[in-house]
Amino acid sequence: MKKLIILVLAVALSACKGSNVSNKSVVITSNEVKETVSFLASDDQMGRGTGTAGIESSSTFIENELKAFNIKPYYESYRDSFKVKDLNAYNVVGFLEGSDSKLKNEIIIIGAHYDHIGTRVKPVENDSIGNGANDNAAGTSAVLAMARYFGTKKTNKRSLMFVLFSAEEMGLLGSKHLAQRLKGDNIDLYTVVNIEMIGVPFKDRDYVAFATGYEMSNMATKINEYLGSNFIGSSDVAKQYNLFRASDNYPFYEVFKLPSHTISSCDLSNYDYYHHVDDEVDKLDYDFMASFINKLIPAIEKMSNTPTKEIVMTNE
Repeated sequence: MKKLIILVLAVALSACKGSNVSNKSVVITSNEVKETVSFLASDDQMGRGTGTAGIESSSTFIENELKAFNIKPYYESYRDSFKVKDLNAYNVVGFLEGSDSKLKNEIIIIGAHYDHIGTRVKPVENDSIGNGANDNAAGTSAVLAMARYFGTKKTNKRSLMFVLFSAEEMGLLGSKHLAQRLKGDNIDLYTVVNIEMIGVPFKDRDYVAFATGYEMSNMATKINEYLGSNFIGSSDVAKQYNLFRASDNYPFYEVFKLPSHTISSCDLSNYDYYHHVDDEVDKLDYDFMASFINKLIPAIEKMSNTPTKEIVMTNE
């Protein structure tokens, strides 16, 4: 009887520990977001140009963060390597397997590019470093924050792939490489949520962020439904400049023909420092960024747990 009681207590304790993981409160703070951006967009990283010491340092930082958040590498290591002419480049790819025996075979990509334009030949007021705080240390900070959340909570039935793309500024080369590689691996890709330039809020919109290619799928309407709010809207500026084709969502749409969108709070109308040396850490609104991420997380959580694939392409 004593052994039976001990066994029952052990099982109960184990169940409680498992419950505590999913019930533990995880809130993304402005400080953690700022710390990530401050590292990536510091002068020490020299603008994170492809093939530079700065992007090497940045990728190591990202790898260490994913490891600390219990996000495993998808391949043999976190690095998905490719060549840009004679330069070595690599996406950083982490993976969190889903908890459902069937749904875990379906993958959601949460991505952002972590490279930027490096240094400029002609300095502006003696500053030649394109720090890339909003573009796209901001998006990278969101992906890492969500990796921390899901790595702690483990509430995803579908598997989540956290991808930080390189060589985006050279023509979406990192996402083109990975999309083709994953297609060759014959993965069951559900959807792609790419995050770009979330460092500043809109002042004149009735939504928080926009989705590129808004009408091409029901992702935006589903996110709003999951959140019970008008979080994602459609940007006329994004349509004018065809921003759907301008970020790392697009190669996945081309290769997989599945819902693949970039979510952003900056459509070039509300930030004056795009590809400018003044795209610096002090220009961003970290309280807004933390709020943005905390609001988006429940939508990703719901997306990863629906019994069927609710996000689908619409008539283009």
